[in-house]
Amino acid sequence: MSLDPQPLAPALEAAETAGRTTLRLDLAGVRGKAELMRRCGDALRLPEWVGGNWDALADALRDLSWLPGPPRGGWLVAVTSWRGYADACPGEWETLLEVLEEAVDFWRAGGDGAGPELVVVLAEGEAGPGPVAGAPPRTPRLKRRRG
Repeated sequence: MSLDPQPLAPALEAAETAGRTTLRLDLAGVRGKAELMRRCGDALRLPEWVGGNWDALADALRDLSWLPGPPRGGWLVAVTSWRGYADACPGEWETLLEVLEEAVDFWRAGGDGAGPELVVVLAEGEAGPGPVAGAPPRTPRLKRRRG
């Protein structure tokens, strides 16, 4: 992703100030899609209808009606300890990034600046640097999702 690195702590502080609901997706130890989908389900409080596939995850992230709110400022998803998963499953990691970017773009495009927004922060650990989804998107690559 061609997004500017930012540390996690200031992003969490800004989210609180903006009135965002913060969710943390910790990918420590995740080495495959099945475990990733379980972690997403738990961390993002996904409804049971969201199966273990990319399209269902993408649909769920464009809905978010099951989460409390919507908060006045939207949502911040902090993805931590992601490097191990990215290294172990680079193709799946790219697909996850694509799904997250599409969700961020959906919430950005649907609002007039006054509605809720989804922001995704990628960080290593509690305060490590990582790119932030919510900044200008990278050049899209066409990719077919699988299962």
